[in-house]
Amino acid sequence: MPILSVSTPSSSSNSTETMPIIIEKPAVVLAAASTSASATPCDCSVPCCKQHATESVKDVSKQLPNNRKKRNTSLVSRDEDDYWVDISNKRLRNTRLGALYAGSRFKGVQKCGISKYNVMVDIQHVDLKESKISGYLNIEGLTNECPELTTFFEGEIIGPQYPFLTRKWQAQQYIDALHWGKFPSFEPYLHTFNDDDFTYDPFDNDFIYMRWKEHFLVPDHCVSNIEGASFAGFYYICYQRSTNEIKGFYFYHNNPEWFQQLVLEHVEEHSFSNFEFR
Repeated sequence: MPILSVSTPSSSSNSTETMPIIIEKPAVVLAAASTSASATPCDCSVPCCKQHATESVKDVSKQLPNNRKKRNTSLVSRDEDDYWVDISNKRLRNTRLGALYAGSRFKGVQKCGISKYNVMVDIQHVDLKESKISGYLNIEGLTNECPELTTFFEGEIIGPQYPFLTRKWQAQQYIDALHWGKFPSFEPYLHTFNDDDFTYDPFDNDFIYMRWKEHFLVPDHCVSNIEGASFAGFYYICYQRSTNEIKGFYFYHNNPEWFQQLVLEHVEEHSFSNFEFR
């Protein structure tokens, strides 16, 4: 400890006397100095130094559960009650109507004059609430440039939301009457389908009518024109639930040959056939 000399005046004379004074360092300074000078552990109960604080953090980490340290993010290992397993709050729920369901497949031919082309349709999504259907249409041998073409289509199910009258794709009322009239089952509605008070119920009938509109090629959606093939038109579709058969007629206003016929049959399968987009 340091010793300081202080001069004080003497009472008996004019001379001064020198007296030694001892000054002690504070306890906190001594503790810090002893910590830096040696590596001995701190015994104090109050976190007064860096060493004590570091050891306290280590003790707390030892008390944490193992699952808090490392969590398996695999979907297979998660518990059912994990709220973050659902990766989307908006779900596109599938519904079905006969053989119209997600994962369903139809195979058949498209007739164009004396020519026939193999066709396969894979249904991807069915939404009866919105009266919508979508999928892929594959056709073989239509052109020499592309021996096999696949297009993505969306369909409207005729009912309360979508009437028989098309009002788009350059299909006028007489075009609708000509093409719908090709289906024998449509004959009772031929003169009333355009009435304001007429609504077709697809759930209470054996025949389901639809319009299928192709949008783009798969997988190259940028291709919009192929010589010898066109997907600028749409199909008038009739699906019969009792036989699981689909018949249709293609319409494109620039096509010189109207009423190209589509005939498809449902492909039976032996596996779980329903799924949904997330």
